[in-house]
Amino acid sequence: MDFDAARTRMVDNQIRTTDVTRHEILRAFLEVPREEFVPAARKPLAYIDEDVPLGNGRFIMEASPFAKLIQLAAIRPDDVVLDVGCGTGYSSAVLSHLAGSVVSLEQDPDLAEAATENLARLDYVTCAVVEGPLNEGYPSEAPFDVIFMQGSVGILPETLLQQLRPGGRLVVVEGQGNAAEAKLYFRDDNGVVGSRFGFNCSIRPLPGFQKKAEFAF
Repeated sequence: MDFDAARTRMVDNQIRTTDVTRHEILRAFLEVPREEFVPAARKPLAYIDEDVPLGNGRFIMEASPFAKLIQLAAIRPDDVVLDVGCGTGYSSAVLSHLAGSVVSLEQDPDLAEAATENLARLDYVTCAVVEGPLNEGYPSEAPFDVIFMQGSVGILPETLLQQLRPGGRLVVVEGQGNAAEAKLYFRDDNGVVGSRFGFNCSIRPLPGFQKKAEFAF
């Protein structure tokens, strides 16, 4: 299979067509070999217009919503990014082309090991894989300029917003299915957090961010 040609088709047919216009984002997707981050048996599926299963209920996000969420984050070259739920490292590799450095957070030990191996093998030296609960973020390395959530959430923990530096942004999809919304949270210079709607977006959920069941009377 010609993965280079498949990567170009992914950018031209899945990303450019969904209003992703920043050249540096398109270039990042062209440069990162997605096939190197998927299980060997699924390499031929690396560039399909769908999420790619990684096992244990986890996925590499479909290229189109991932690219749109990156554009919403407005990542700058000197930003420090926390990539929450990095899986096997693909998302961190893409983000590293836009940011100064990436802290790649993963709670699944097998995925964290795979991410470490993949990023090291492909020489993504500005990415550092750390292991821990996704819903706690990574406070020891905070504050961050950008926090990027690699899946939807039912509820966004306050602890993650507290890990944004002044001027920092957090990109997340809240809710599930067609009612889900991509949102941009931001902390101003006075420490006040606000948010704005980005676009409707349906992606798979991250574990550990479910809303607690409520009793109805």
